[in-house]
Amino acid sequence: MKAAFVIFDRVTALDFVGFFDPVTRLKSMKILDDFEWRVCATSRSVVDDRGLRMEADSVGEPLDSYDLLYVPGGFGTRPLQHDRAFVDWLKTAAGARLKVSACTGALLLGAAGFLRGRRATTHPSAYEELVPYCASVVRERVVDEGDVITARGVSAAIDAGLHVVQRLAGTEARERIAAQMDYPYRWKP
Repeated sequence: MKAAFVIFDRVTALDFVGFFDPVTRLKSMKILDDFEWRVCATSRSVVDDRGLRMEADSVGEPLDSYDLLYVPGGFGTRPLQHDRAFVDWLKTAAGARLKVSACTGALLLGAAGFLRGRRATTHPSAYEELVPYCASVVRERVVDEGDVITARGVSAAIDAGLHVVQRLAGTEARERIAAQMDYPYRWKP
């Protein structure tokens, strides 16, 4: 399993880390030894919406070799959903078996065409912006449509991460990782 974690200027750091933390524990806790990842962007360095600088492992390389694509949200999604070069880059992940977003990252999945005909969610402040990209906007914490998963606001990234852990490695793995994170909450579909 190979994952691409996307970052961009004005990303919300918790959207990124909330998902990154539980999912990468699959490797660090020796649950899935073959799990690997790269932080991917269209520039080497990005700055989040509060000034935190982040570095990419992969810059502008096609995303077609990844099994899992993760797109966080943040204020940067608003202009990027209309940035043809960025959206075309995301489209290179069309073959990924699993595409996941948190918060307004759903706008980017939508702009790339990955939400067409599906239910999806995003941060409540962006529900109306999401409407043109999907079949229906669902006001749930996490929406699992098989090969596409969207999560609501910032903290829902943790729930999406644990949900993906469960999908990839089972309920026991989810429980072990949640306990290690001291995360007592359980999103229920």
